[in-house]
Amino acid sequence: MNSSGIKGWVTAARPKTLPAALGPILPGAALAWSEDSFKLLPVIAALAAALLLQIAVNIANDYFDFIHGIDTPDRVGPTRAAAGGLLSLKSMRIGMALITLVILTIGVYLIYIAGLPILIIGLASVISVYLYSAGPFPLSSNALGDLFVFTFFGPAAVCGTYYVQTLNLNIEIILYSISIGLLITAILVVNNYRDIKTDTAGGKKTLAVVMGEKLTRVEYYLLVVVAYLIPPTLVFLTDTSPWVLLSLVSAPLWVPLFQDMYGRTSGKALNKTLAGTAKAGLLFSVLLSFGILLSN
Repeated sequence: MNSSGIKGWVTAARPKTLPAALGPILPGAALAWSEDSFKLLPVIAALAAALLLQIAVNIANDYFDFIHGIDTPDRVGPTRAAAGGLLSLKSMRIGMALITLVILTIGVYLIYIAGLPILIIGLASVISVYLYSAGPFPLSSNALGDLFVFTFFGPAAVCGTYYVQTLNLNIEIILYSISIGLLITAILVVNNYRDIKTDTAGGKKTLAVVMGEKLTRVEYYLLVVVAYLIPPTLVFLTDTSPWVLLSLVSAPLWVPLFQDMYGRTSGKALNKTLAGTAKAGLLFSVLLSFGILLSN
């Protein structure tokens, strides 16, 4: 593969969004470890599946937004592989098929060790990857993208990682999964907030397009605030160790991001806000996981 082809695949994979796939794995692995139920191979498989699902949804979104005429030369976000001519549509279709095949192979192993719940989560995840941008009713173009991201990168990924090790769920991991899901959804909110004008012109009705700039900013703030309220609520209402409050150390990272979303930043400058949101959310997940480990 030549350098231009490599650049095309890196562009299509959108590496800056990949922390969204890593963040959900950590708390599920940490809580299982604290309960003496940690299993390395299922965690590695869950991480690989999450990363590949994130890459698959990125490539599918790149491909289908181009053929639907949503990605145009007026786009203010980063260059897309299809719209920028970095990859042929045929090679992208082949790439999506191969990635899906690998995901399904990993899924067979996870289903073998964890059974029907993982079969349901896995099939729903793979199908939703393509429903997100394709089909007669694309989720991302009909104000359902935020719900998709929250569901599959929050509860499904966090609880799924925990479940493949323990074959069990509890209220603690469910609430952690909500925190993680909310912060990962915030990444999409920045992306859609930045693209309101071009998405409107292209007929793509994201939730940001439907709500407008002001309410989209409110959504972003609420997602972050509620996510950060969950650990102290657990500590206050249950016997959860105060060590999970270590996650709150990441809170100052959101101050400049809130300022950006308040209107200080617009257009291409929001690409930095998007990356910052992904990093802050990942740090929350890392610190929360350390807190869980220290609780034991």
